[in-house]
Order: sequence, then C-alpha cells, then structure tokens
Amino acid sequence: MEIMSNRLDRGFYKFQQEFEEKALKILRSGWYVLGKELSSFEEEFADYVGTKYCIGVASGLDALWIALKILGIGKGDEVIVQSNTYIASVMGITINGASPVFVEPDKYFNIDADQIEEKITDRTKAILVVHLYGQAANMEKIIKIATKYNLKVVEDCAQSHGACYMGKMTGAFGNVGCFSFYPSKNLGAFGDGGAITTNDSKLAEEIRVFRNYGSEKRYYNRVIGANSRLDELQAGLLRVRLSHLNEINKEREKICIRYLREIKNERICLPQICENATHVWHQFVIRVKKREEIITYLKKNKINTNVHYPIPSYLSEAYQCLNIKEGSFPLCEEYAKTVLSLPLYNGMTDEEQTYVIDKINQFE
Repeated sequence: MEIMSNRLDRGFYKFQQEFEEKALKILRSGWYVLGKELSSFEEEFADYVGTKYCIGVASGLDALWIALKILGIGKGDEVIVQSNTYIASVMGITINGASPVFVEPDKYFNIDADQIEEKITDRTKAILVVHLYGQAANMEKIIKIATKYNLKVVEDCAQSHGACYMGKMTGAFGNVGCFSFYPSKNLGAFGDGGAITTNDSKLAEEIRVFRNYGSEKRYYNRVIGANSRLDELQAGLLRVRLSHLNEINKEREKICIRYLREIKNERICLPQICENATHVWHQFVIRVKKREEIITYLKKNKINTNVHYPIPSYLSEAYQCLNIKEGSFPLCEEYAKTVLSLPLYNGMTDEEQTYVIDKINQFE
C-alpha cells in the first residue's frame, strides 16, 4: 500500500452529499460574492470561535496583512513573532513596512513566552502569536505581557481551528484572530479563503470596508482598500465543514493518540502537549536527527512525509534584507533540520495507521 502525506478526497467523500447540495444551491442562486452564504458563515464562525465579529477575506495571508494594517502597524514599527513559523506570518508584517522581531520557539513549537519581554523596544507595537501545527500557545502569559506594555495581539490561527487555551478558543484572545481556510486545513475550503475575528466593532467595520475596495456603499470609497473577499461558494462549503468541525478534529486526535501511544522508536522525539492547551493536530510533527535517512526509508516503503518547515523565514532568500545570520536562533534552526510531519488526514484507515506505526518502529 502507498500512504500519502495528506489527502483531501476522503474528507470530501465523507460529506459528499452535503457539499454537492450546497454547491448546486449556490450556483443556481445567481449570487456569488458578498451574499447570504458569507454573512451566515461569518455569524456561525464568530459564534464558534467565541467572538462578536468575523469578516471573511480571500486568504490567510490577506487576513494577516489586512489585520495588521487596520491596527495601524506600519513603517518603523516592530512586531514580535516566533522564528520557526511559516513565512506567511512574516509576510503579514513586512507587507505593511513593519519589521519582524524573532523569538525562539518553546518545546511545543510555539512562541517561547518567557523570551518575549526581552525583545520589546519603544518601537514594538504588536505580538503576532502563531498557534503552530494546531496547538494553542501560552495565551495567559502573552496577554499579560501585551497588557503590561500596551501592545496589540494578533493571533495567527491558520492551523488551530478549534484549539483552546484554558477553555477559550484561539482567535478570541487577541485584538484580532487571523484564519486560513486553505484546503489542507482542519476547516478547509475548496480553494483559498480566510477570515479575521474580533470583538472590536470599530475594527470589524474598518476591515469589512477595506476588504471591498474600501467601500461600504457601492462606488463610494471611504479609503484605498483591497479586493479580498471570501466568495459565496467557499463560504457555503465552509458552512458545511464547520458543522462537522468538532467531529473532524476528534478523528484527527484519535489518529494522533495512536501515534503517541504506539510509536516506540527511541530515535523519534514525539510532540508534546502543553498544560492548559488543546491540540487539533493540523500536523503530527516528530523530530529525528536522521531525517533524510528516515524520509528515504519511509519513501522506499511507500510512506510519504512532509517537512514543516526546512528553512527559517529569516534565512530564506526572500528575507536576506533582514541580515540575520545562521546561528541566530539555534533552537529554531535545530527544529528546521529535524522536524518531520507524518501522514495525517481525515479518513485515514486503521490499516494505514498501523502500517505507518510499524514501519517507523522498524527504522534503525
């Protein structure tokens, strides 16, 4: 048998009838942008997250840069962010002309809250918290620091749909929560999509206007905005998946509990779960020093894997302008060299799980 690192078809087939009925209904409606499906999804997702407002946008990256822009983050400002995040988090900062200030991750792959305070300067305007791989970060400590220094908090929840810290859902702690609905996410669309959540009515209104060419009324433009709208088809299909999201997350958790319990290879460092945090397992990320060897070994046994992420953003060609040298963030760079994401997807059979576990345990 061949095991893919991820596959989306099984997640579709499980709710196929609902998806197809919703798609046909929207296609036949004749209304495809800024309609009832979007407003309904925004209301339902805000209710799910536990915020007053949700504004659908075109992608997770748009959610990040638009949120930071509306918060007034711009040239000369600094935003603190973890060093091991996906490059989109950093792009959300730099698109606005602000500077990322990196912090090492903790043992859970999230930002090390104990290292944030030492990075704060008089130019610091916000903390961008990334709930990486599906586990909620230490929001209690982060919010305390932000309150002490009067900093904005932006949550990057692209991978944490449904994850909680101390019973409160990610996306409900900060000034804004930014979500991606890229197809591979736990709450995945059938194309690009994103959303911003907030409890601030003024911010919500400004984001809503900005996403639609800066217009609150057709042809009357208040500001120079953007074209970043979650379309009706994606919103409607997301409504279907949202109605099953808790079930989707529980299925992924069940698979990962098996991995945690049954992978016994001493060469493998398994992921840890932080006290007071929940994990929705967007990825199951192990660490292994012989990464290339195990990738080759698993591939030979028809098991595909992914690396999230092999190059820290500050070492990428795109961000050579930051002049941050290799060795600046040792733990981040160790993770970049040793992390490996095992196969994980909804609809993964017991037989497939057992095969992956057995082959990993046999690796020498």
